Amino acid sequence: MSAVGPDLRGKDMETLIEQWLDTYRAAGRSPFTVAARKTYVVIAAAHLDLLTCTPEQLHAYLASRAHLSPEARKSTVVALRSFFRWAHRRGHAAVDLSEELPTVTVPKGQPKPIPAAALEQARAAADAETLLIIDLAALAGLRRSEIARVHGDDVTDDGLLVHGKGGRVRLVPLHPRLRTRLQALQGWAFPSPVRAGQHVSPDYIASRVEAVVPSPWTAHSLRHYFATSAYRGTGDLRSVQQLLGHASVETTQRYVLVDTDALARAVSAVA
Repeated sequence: MSAVGPDLRGKDMETLIEQWLDTYRAAGRSPFTVAARKTYVVIAAAHLDLLTCTPEQLHAYLASRAHLSPEARKSTVVALRSFFRWAHRRGHAAVDLSEELPTVTVPKGQPKPIPAAALEQARAAADAETLLIIDLAALAGLRRSEIARVHGDDVTDDGLLVHGKGGRVRLVPLHPRLRTRLQALQGWAFPSPVRAGQHVSPDYIASRVEAVVPSPWTAHSLRHYFATSAYRGTGDLRSVQQLLGHASVETTQRYVLVDTDALARAVSAVA
């Protein structure tokens, strides 16, 4: 193991965290990913000395976070594993604590598409901006972060170029209810009211949706609605995967709700 130099022991943790995050920025990771990774490590740094803590102290901290959802606990471990590996590789930490981190399993999620009646209720209550947000999620399957980044330059004759996770860009054909509005678009669809020349944040998108969508449905329920409707109309899970921008079909399966009538037809088809 490498020794920690005296000039590094007192190095400002905030500076180290920013240097670690620069590896994400250099790789072209989205600002949302960078912010999420930073949040989990900053919270941990408020409870631990991340450069010198013992495995026992690390485990005690993780045990104190057991009340969090599996997704949040997994995100905590992912962020800390990345930071620990970087810190050890750069000589800031004598021990690579990433090897002490547990594996967190996230239970397979269930599809939760918003019912058609609730969707129409939300659309009826929405103003023009919120209605476009809702339709981009329900009729094109966009994530909150993708909706925030919709720009007139990304509207083509073939559809909408969607800027997804990891810098990946996919083409989503335009639904007839979206085509006219998007083809007339110039600049950002949702310009920031506080940052000149920039688009709004994903949280802004979520807040607009949640103001009109009845509980317990959310902005993500609209994406599940799109996935379920597209699959029912085509039976082609691979196409739905591409439209949603998922890396694997397994992820897409968690978005598609198979109704009981389809299950009954499958059973009846057995010879």
